[in-house]
Amino acid sequence: METRVLKAEAPGAVEEAAAALGRGEVVAFPTDTVYGVAAGHGHIEKLFAAKGRPKDKRIPVLLSDASHLEGSAIVTPTARALADRFWPGPLTIVLAAPRRGTLAFRVPASDVARRLIAASGGGLPVTSANRSGEADATTAEEVLEQLGGRIALVLDGGRTPGGVPSTVVDCTGNDVKILREGAIPEWRIDHALREVRFGRGAA
Repeated sequence: METRVLKAEAPGAVEEAAAALGRGEVVAFPTDTVYGVAAGHGHIEKLFAAKGRPKDKRIPVLLSDASHLEGSAIVTPTARALADRFWPGPLTIVLAAPRRGTLAFRVPASDVARRLIAASGGGLPVTSANRSGEADATTAEEVLEQLGGRIALVLDGGRTPGGVPSTVVDCTGNDVKILREGAIPEWRIDHALREVRFGRGAA
């Protein structure tokens, strides 16, 4: 398979990438952290195959905006407060999902990413655009080094501004657990939670 590269700012590029996803192809694109890779709905097995990702590792869902979270999971008040504070942005929130155990969600602070996700129905299973266990990709060239010939298309948006994966928090219960500290440091999560619990202005 030849992996095509399209400049993200080129007219029609995002729409072409969305059409590729609609055909069941695998597409990489820039986010606000690192490059992500997505599969069209019903073709998630292609995403696992492209990355060499173990089948027991769930794929996070990126949303075009927070409204798409409703109906997808059990949104606790704390999760809603963290989403209001940090979305769009590099915070991934793990929630209980009826009949599916748990799912992780994020709204990226990337116009290209949100446009592509919106054109694909408002939510996409997305993970980092690298071979499983290898370094994250922050440029289209780095994506091609690892996934060239394994995916259909790369939207080239230049180097991603973040370069650090998102912070992941578990909001399935009453207590928030930080599963991975990433772009948002733990102290900012703690500060936001204190404001939720005790009101603005808490020390």
